[in-house]
Amino acid sequence: MANFLQGVEPVADGIHRLPTSTSPVDFAHESERRIAGLLDFYGIAWEYEPTTFVLDKAPDGSLLSAFTPDFYLPDHDLYIEVTTLRQALVTRKNKKVRRLRELHPDIQVRMLYRSDLERMFAKHAA
Repeated sequence: MANFLQGVEPVADGIHRLPTSTSPVDFAHESERRIAGLLDFYGIAWEYEPTTFVLDKAPDGSLLSAFTPDFYLPDHDLYIEVTTLRQALVTRKNKKVRRLRELHPDIQVRMLYRSDLERMFAKHAA
């Protein structure tokens, strides 16, 4: 993880922004692509994985843990993390979100779980 943040500009202590890209987005999961489609449908501006938050560092300053939420909604100053994973991985993501809130209580982040996605996609399937 030592090279994880190479070339990425820090914008605040423990917060790093990726440069804006005009390249097509390569989503990590189909559910993220579908969320992006809903956001586009409703005219909500979004950025995909633009910010990495450093959660923990070793005594020598090397990175131990970081969190990169899936979406940032700049008009709402809100980060969204989408998770459709099995419970053990959901628990790990929840822990990272709690740690982020401890370090940066002014940062708004919301988790969208599988059940949230199923409801959203069922409602907007028509």
